[in-house]
This record gives sequence, structure tokens and C-alpha cells, in this order.
Amino acid sequence: MALTIVAEECISCGDCKPVCPTDSIKEGAVVFEISKKTCTECNGDYDEPQCVKVCPIDNCILPLVA
Repeated sequence: MALTIVAEECISCGDCKPVCPTDSIKEGAVVFEISKKTCTECNGDYDEPQCVKVCPIDNCILPLVA
């Protein structure tokens, strides 16, 4: 279980990076990216993913489809 940032939607505001409890969000070449290896969707830390909560763009951060 992990989240992904939709590159076409991301405005690179960076709001998501400081709220990630697993430090899974890094600035990529074009937009921010979420590491699928370390993202837990905030399970065990919060009731909802904090990056989704603070993102100003609807449907920018979505569950990673396997």
C-alpha cells in the first residue's frame, strides 16, 4: 500500500513533503515523488494520509495501482 503523485496535476508546491511521517516524499526532477518502498499511507501514524490532507489539488495524490 502506497500513494503516488499524479505528475500532470502536481504544482510542486511542496506542502506534502514536511507532513510525511515516513519521509517518503522527495523533490523529483519535475514534481514531488513518493517512494513506494517506504510510504505507508500514514497507517499507524494518522487516520488519513497527511499528504492528501494538505494537498491543494484534488486527485493529485492517489493510491498506487499495482
